[in-house]
Amino acid sequence: MQSTALLTDRYELTMLEAALADGTAHRRCVFEVFARRLPAGRRYGVLAGTGRLLEALTAFRFGESELEWLREQGVVGEETLAYLAGYRFTGTISGYEEGDLYFPGSPVLTVQGTFGEAVLLETLILSILNHDSAVAAAASRMTMAAGTRPCLEMGSRRAHEEGAVAAARAAVVAGFTGTSNLEAGRRYGLETIGTAAHAYTLLHDDERSAFASQVAAAGPGTTLLVDTYDVQRGVARAVEVAGPGLGAVRLDSGDLPTLASEVRAQLDALGATGTRIVVSSDLDEYAIASLAAAPVDSYGVGTSVVTGSGHPTCGMVYKLVLREAADGVMRPVAKAAAEGKSSVGGRKVAARRLENALATEEVVVVSRDEDAPDLAALGALEENERLRRLVVPLVSDGVVDTRYVGAEGVARAARRHAASRAELPRASHRLSDGDPAIPTEVLRPR
Repeated sequence: MQSTALLTDRYELTMLEAALADGTAHRRCVFEVFARRLPAGRRYGVLAGTGRLLEALTAFRFGESELEWLREQGVVGEETLAYLAGYRFTGTISGYEEGDLYFPGSPVLTVQGTFGEAVLLETLILSILNHDSAVAAAASRMTMAAGTRPCLEMGSRRAHEEGAVAAARAAVVAGFTGTSNLEAGRRYGLETIGTAAHAYTLLHDDERSAFASQVAAAGPGTTLLVDTYDVQRGVARAVEVAGPGLGAVRLDSGDLPTLASEVRAQLDALGATGTRIVVSSDLDEYAIASLAAAPVDSYGVGTSVVTGSGHPTCGMVYKLVLREAADGVMRPVAKAAAEGKSSVGGRKVAARRLENALATEEVVVVSRDEDAPDLAALGALEENERLRRLVVPLVSDGVVDTRYVGAEGVARAARRHAASRAELPRASHRLSDGDPAIPTEVLRPR
């Protein structure tokens, strides 16, 4: 993997340089990632990108080319360049499992190390988590609206080429069953999907020839795009060419609820009762919900999912919450600012309170020292109630837990998401505006 060391902001390095000069770069610190609020209209957030972050962390190395460029540009001096040449993150990272839900103030990632080690990771962490979590939150709303019908990601052409790969991965974490992006499939073991676009039909002298060519190449189980010209005629030609065993037809325009019903009736009349109907055409969670009663078998989603369906970032921040003072004692620190921009000092862990398998509360416990707070502070449990601990170790003394990366990491995250979303109360499934699905209680030390 190419070095990720320069996927950062200049001020991370200039802060490091100043801290190296005054000796504070080696002080132990704890940084936390959290979102102060959810995007408007959202009832919960979805953490995604953790696996990509861990992969990027292993490539966070300043090689000769990176160091020479920094020297030529005069970004930092020789002492800092020497530090960067030997940079390796040797600290500890913990956080929510990828795919889990989060709420305002949830400590989704905690980074422990020296200031020098940890400050350099801020931009990398936030750029990955903010993008992937925004996509996953949108994708989760879509898969929730779709119910048991599959959602397929096909938005690569609406995103940056590397962003498209990340978006496909995040969508699958949140329940999508496949992607059109081949690189995402190769990197993360995702199922890839896709057959033909309108250009293929237009290439041929007539629609029937195009269908015959596609069936000859891919077999009758393929999906034929039937709305290049006239939908009713397209469906008739598709069944004529492929036979009643035609795999699926795709509708990419028009009044989809009405068209789907008409096409279903036509297919059944032609004996193609097992032929599925796939719909696309600028779908989002609201359009998917509007199709709930239509005879649709799966949804192809593009622009809305890769752009976060109106919320392309989720506002996560990376804040110093605990640092070693001059006397060697760890002390909580917090940003004191105007309302809405402050932070809570001290290291945190979180648990989700469940009653009869449904989430009722997010509980965040704050500690004044470097050790994780004791969840015993959450108090006694009532009958039929339990706590699910949310924070897991991800990096220990610089060593990444490989269960969370690659194809295994994506599959694990998808399972975690499905299980976490199943804990939500029914009201949180609504797409309308409302409060977070569950409240958050913060327990501070006395």
